[in-house]
Amino acid sequence: MVRIKHRYLLLNILYPNEEKAKSTVASKTDDELPWAVQFRRPSSDQFNGGTLHKMIKNGVSELFGDYGAGMIAGSLQIKYCSPATSTAIVRVAREHYRLVWAALSFATRLPKPLDQPCVIQVVRVSGTIKKAEEEAIRRARLVILRAQKSKNDPNSALLGITADDDDGMEGLAMTNGIEDRDNAGEEDEDD
Repeated sequence: MVRIKHRYLLLNILYPNEEKAKSTVASKTDDELPWAVQFRRPSSDQFNGGTLHKMIKNGVSELFGDYGAGMIAGSLQIKYCSPATSTAIVRVAREHYRLVWAALSFATRLPKPLDQPCVIQVVRVSGTIKKAEEEAIRRARLVILRAQKSKNDPNSALLGITADDDDGMEGLAMTNGIEDRDNAGEEDEDD
């Protein structure tokens, strides 16, 4: 008997358009909010795993046709979806995770009931759900730390980490706002 291997994709959903993004922080204006919080807003309460599943299925079907839809149909599963943190974990067969990743990268709006502009960022691909969960927790803590730092010093959050940081963010490279813990010459593992 052959074991079926899966990949877990950790997603962040960012909302670049502040007017349409639903925020639970109603008392503050966007100027008062730290930059680290402005794009990482909570999703609408209508956003759930079914909405994300539908969006992925439609995206793969649009990009790869019936072939792509058939390849992911049996293995696509939403393991975790949090509207409060706009974070999700998606499980898909190891052979086809790139199809899902491509569909998520090309998604620009949430499906019809929400119809809201968004950017979906795949921040981690993992072989186990435990590592994806650990990364989600680490990133949530990092966002909180950056929000606190940008409140005190807006430039420190934009430029990265200052020299006197002792919060576990050493060795973190920033490229266009994307965090990378790999060395510059190191290649990512696919399998």
